[in-house]
Amino acid sequence: MSKLLWKALLAAPAAGAAFAVSSVAVAAESAPSMNVNFSAEPVQLAQITSVSELTDVSPSDWAFQALQSLVENYGCIQGYPNRTFQGNRSLTRFEFAAGLNACLDVMAVLISQSGIPPEELAAIRRLQEEFQAELATLRGRVDALEAETATLRAQQFSTTTKLRGQADGTIIAPFNSVNAPGVEDSFSFEGRARLNFDSSFTGNDRLRIRLQSGAGNNALAGFQGLANSGGDGNYDVTVDDFFYSFPLGNRVDVTLAARGLSGDDWVTSTIVPFDGPGVADASGPQFYDFGGSSAAGPGAGVNIAFTDSVVLDLGYSSGPASNNPAIGVFNSGSQSIIAQLNFVPEGPFNAALTYMRNNLSSQFVGGNVGYTNTYAGLVSFDFGRFFVGGHAAWQDFNGGDDFSWTAGAGLNDLFLEGSQLGVYGGQLPQVIGTSNPWIIEGYYEIPFNQFLTVTPALIAGDANIAGIDSRGLWGVIRTTFRF
Repeated sequence: MSKLLWKALLAAPAAGAAFAVSSVAVAAESAPSMNVNFSAEPVQLAQITSVSELTDVSPSDWAFQALQSLVENYGCIQGYPNRTFQGNRSLTRFEFAAGLNACLDVMAVLISQSGIPPEELAAIRRLQEEFQAELATLRGRVDALEAETATLRAQQFSTTTKLRGQADGTIIAPFNSVNAPGVEDSFSFEGRARLNFDSSFTGNDRLRIRLQSGAGNNALAGFQGLANSGGDGNYDVTVDDFFYSFPLGNRVDVTLAARGLSGDDWVTSTIVPFDGPGVADASGPQFYDFGGSSAAGPGAGVNIAFTDSVVLDLGYSSGPASNNPAIGVFNSGSQSIIAQLNFVPEGPFNAALTYMRNNLSSQFVGGNVGYTNTYAGLVSFDFGRFFVGGHAAWQDFNGGDDFSWTAGAGLNDLFLEGSQLGVYGGQLPQVIGTSNPWIIEGYYEIPFNQFLTVTPALIAGDANIAGIDSRGLWGVIRTTFRF
């Protein structure tokens, strides 16, 4: 097909752009006037050969290139006698007709000069007819999609809020009888359900309200229980989380909490790779919860990214007693502060240093009540399919010392994509008894699909309670549904 024909075909959208310049520019800069002048007085337009002849058009104008192309390539733009284009004023129907006629005249000349052979015109018509059915089908699909989208918008849960849910059910089967207080030595079940209402008003912020309910036998209470379990609740629905987070610039995020955030809720990462996939609560380093308030009240946190790899986390949580107006947020009997410096580059190595200070009102640690200082380090090496990681924490409470640690390794994507096989163990913080509990867990997280995950695990441990054989071995299966 000749170049002249292509120029003619390209002139059609260019012509539309010529007249959009005037009308769109007006809409962008000022409200259109409703006072229409129906005067039929003729407007004498002058043909121009270069856009530079228009005194009120400059290269900085947003439509300069469109005007330049229409003038210099097609010669179908006319200006006013005073050599102005007046692109910011409304376009009358008369002016539109005159400009469109000028461009159509140019197109007619280009087509007549192209000398299109009859067989090419026939080929164009044949292609139009050949794809007519496909175009009609595509048009129907687009119409159906638009109708479905309109229905979804009309029936959506909320324009600003997304509902996310998770349900965890855990079956625990002991392989021996454990004679320790708080440790269930029979077949038991623990369950927990969560509904997260996440709202965003700017696209970068988040308001979360979480409803939670759970119950169970608290089978591994001597080891601080199971992760994602029901604990000792009675399936009573409570507001478990209530907070609002938002950015301050590009490097700072702020979170204001009314309830539910403490310890590792404030940090960018807990670093150790078995936190989450692991079944026992020890998989998430327990020093984050050691000595803190059992039900976090109001608090605030800030995350400062000095670089893409170095992030400082700061957080403050007050205990539930702060709900009493006479006590206030900063005079609560139990308070917790945390500062964690994270090094999280894109490579295999991640690490963090953590300091926590907890003031206690009702938490007994070795028979004492008072304060806890925690100093911890966390590290992990993730080589893709293989990972190792762990942590160490030193704590002092009322003049006494305590040391806890975990270490583990595992394989990602073993047999199934997204799966994780892991083994970890260590010495837990001293909560009851005269010695630190120890625990070892092996787990295999199996994601059947994006909604269902099953994690079988084998857990061995000793609560180290004086005068009692508190060693045990448990088989556990946790099933997680997400929706």
